[in-house]
Amino acid sequence: MLFRPNLSLAAWFLFGSLALHADAQSGGRVDVWRTNADRSQLLSHQQLGRERKTGSLADVSIVVNDAKAMQQVEGFGFAMTGGSAQLLHHMSPSARHALLRELFGTDKKGLGVSYLRLSIGASDMNDHVYTYDDLPEGQTDPTLAHFSLKEDQADVIPVMKEVLGIAPHLHLLASPWTAPAWMKTNGSVKGGTLRPEYYQAYATYLVRYLKEMQANGIPIDAITMQNEPLNPKNTPSLEFEAEQEQAFLRDALGPALHTAGLKTKVVLFDHNCNHPDYPMTILHDPEAAQYAAGSGFHLYEGEISAMSEVHNAFPDKGLYFTEQMVIEEMRDGKQRPVAEPVSRVVVGAMRNWSRTVLLWNLAADEKFGPHTSDGGCPVCQGAITVEGDRVSRNIALYTIAHASRFVPVGSTRIESTEEDPTLANVAWLRPDGRHVLLVANTAKEAKALKVVAGPRTFSTLVGGGETATFVW
Repeated sequence: MLFRPNLSLAAWFLFGSLALHADAQSGGRVDVWRTNADRSQLLSHQQLGRERKTGSLADVSIVVNDAKAMQQVEGFGFAMTGGSAQLLHHMSPSARHALLRELFGTDKKGLGVSYLRLSIGASDMNDHVYTYDDLPEGQTDPTLAHFSLKEDQADVIPVMKEVLGIAPHLHLLASPWTAPAWMKTNGSVKGGTLRPEYYQAYATYLVRYLKEMQANGIPIDAITMQNEPLNPKNTPSLEFEAEQEQAFLRDALGPALHTAGLKTKVVLFDHNCNHPDYPMTILHDPEAAQYAAGSGFHLYEGEISAMSEVHNAFPDKGLYFTEQMVIEEMRDGKQRPVAEPVSRVVVGAMRNWSRTVLLWNLAADEKFGPHTSDGGCPVCQGAITVEGDRVSRNIALYTIAHASRFVPVGSTRIESTEEDPTLANVAWLRPDGRHVLLVANTAKEAKALKVVAGPRTFSTLVGGGETATFVW
């Protein structure tokens, strides 16, 4: 049944003829999947009709132009934290496999999640802190004789093998939260920075991780050198100023990856949009920049337009949106419509040249755990809530699903006009030649919409707070 937004009766009769309509000259089928403001409809599928329009002209027009192509999509997804993997691993095999097929499957029932972010060692969403070379205080291991992935063998590696069995072409980004404490200035897993005398050892450490994950059947496509390098408050964490990351990439990690024959991409920064100067400092150094595929951003601070600032300065380098937590409630305590994070994060990142949109934690329990103590995140809701075999699906899941289910890797963002900021949109051309338009109405009232894509035209209503994905 068509969702009827909050319109007056007269307005409903005026625009009702538009609600399921594609103009005759469109010449083909237009499908739409909708999630309304109160989530009583979630990815609800409709097919727009082909009868000629008899109602009023649309309030808002979007013109889609596939002759103007922008960036290619590398994927949409979440962070598979150690805590996420632990919760999934503790499910019964049948329940876990069904859930993973739902998340990563590309059939009609799957959500097509195509990119995951892993932590190198523990993140703050693990039940304890570890690296792959932990030693008693006062000891060091510059040859990495004690290096081991044994902690990840407990849950991350088996869960990822199962995921890759379902989605073998899944892309993976890996980020460290800290170097081993003995490599750091404060000898602690929290705060401090990397000692320059251990730059080479840490580069070898990261290369060892990449090679051993590959040997376990888990190839890593990209790596960042530090999660949130300007945030020393997490447990674990490490401060890494731009000049330090520049030197580490130029003198240690870049050459180590080259010597090892690894094609893993290096993504700079991996922190908030209020510091576009950080990656640009590194990219201005040609010796360091030769090893960098691009720059990664979060959106807890700053404006998403910072990504375009970096793109305009270095158009040959990629942009990657690597983290954002999306939670259910707004500041006034009301349930957050899916349209809000779709507009701000998915549309915002894609319209500012990002090749990925990765949200934070895939899975958490009902108490937003597991997480580390004294610096773990006590409010980080998962895209799904897992309690044993019981699973609840949350706002972040649908935020990503409105793109991941319809926009496969290799799709290209194409031009689309945006005349109304409350009706945010982004468009793609898929490898199979089909078009996708994602629209998020952040206004309280419904908007009558007309889409013009070459010879094809269709009109419809987008309810207040509604998200809609159109495919034709």
